[in-house]
Amino acid sequence: MQTFSNIKELISTLKREEKLLSEMFSKRKKLNYTYDLALELVDFDASKIQLLIDRSVLRKNGNHLEIDEVYLQFFEQVLAVNEEINISYINDNIQAIKENIQYFFYASNERDKYRYLKFIKKTFRNIGAITLRSVVDLRRNIETTFKNEPNYKNKKSKLENLDKKRKAIIALIKQTEQLVYQEELTFFKTAVDEELSSIIVGLKQELDESTHNLIAIEKQIINYLNQIKYQSGFIKKLRKIKYLKDQFTLRSSTDIEAVLTRKNALIFEPNPSYPLKLSIDQLTTDSTAFESIQKIAKKVQTKKTYKPLIAEAIATDYLNTAIEEEILINLKAVLDNFLPTGNHLFDFIIHYDFLKEVSFEERVTIYCQMISEYENQLNVTQEHHSYNNIEFTMVYPK
Repeated sequence: MQTFSNIKELISTLKREEKLLSEMFSKRKKLNYTYDLALELVDFDASKIQLLIDRSVLRKNGNHLEIDEVYLQFFEQVLAVNEEINISYINDNIQAIKENIQYFFYASNERDKYRYLKFIKKTFRNIGAITLRSVVDLRRNIETTFKNEPNYKNKKSKLENLDKKRKAIIALIKQTEQLVYQEELTFFKTAVDEELSSIIVGLKQELDESTHNLIAIEKQIINYLNQIKYQSGFIKKLRKIKYLKDQFTLRSSTDIEAVLTRKNALIFEPNPSYPLKLSIDQLTTDSTAFESIQKIAKKVQTKKTYKPLIAEAIATDYLNTAIEEEILINLKAVLDNFLPTGNHLFDFIIHYDFLKEVSFEERVTIYCQMISEYENQLNVTQEHHSYNNIEFTMVYPK
């Protein structure tokens, strides 16, 4: 397996094929991104795709391509769109901190101690950021599961598994707080470092924020599970009622008539009707009333047939065809003729042959249109002149 020789080669390769990688990343949840589609995005240069495959950026499976897990996970984490909640990563960081604290005490020189201390600070900083991101991903996954999962059993199972991850995150937060405030007090008193103290303060704030969000997430999960339970029970009862109805045993097997008799819900009441005579003036002037009349007229069909009025025959004089020609002015052609001249635009248009009679006022209008439409190809100066009591700007070709 070939790898990139340096970071510059990696970045330049990803930049060069950003169109392909962006398209594949946007369709990462679809497993049918074919090699032919990818080939179109690289201008049918197969060597570009092969380079990405050789460098393990892409993986080829038959005639299908997909982004390698390493790069896919990197893109999702940086863009904060990952759906997988990696709790073990937080736990690994906690264990790594404990190990490096031990190495810190065993180190015999300041250089080694500084190296271990630098790793500890970086890991503490990562724990706070990863915990917050995990909480955000957890909330998003919970809402997505509840809204988009069509299967009730899968929806319930997924929410219960997400609740387990919520509990695991809470346990890791408590484990981190115990590490900082109980287990390693000697280290924090020995390793007097201003940056470390600032990181611990920020970590405490991030963990507190995560804890508060997890409390809200717990309420949300409980609410969603209760809704699923209610909907599932309701559907079961509805299916059973439908089965009894289809078997024509609903009345004999249940007390549905007695239940409906005791109900006084508004839905069982007949729809009231209120006869009201509308004003003729309102019917003839109000647009809303006219729309209502049109809707009613479509529903009400009468047996009366109306004979359409037939127009008189058209006189033959009106059927004679005539051709009218008009010469249109092509501004692009005028520009192409002007650019090689070196003359200023106003004088050029005043004396230009348009193949038809063009008044002075129309030529002034064409002059303004040329500047407005082709400003990037013209050199508009600050010099002004007058002609026939009209002041104009000196405009030359670029």
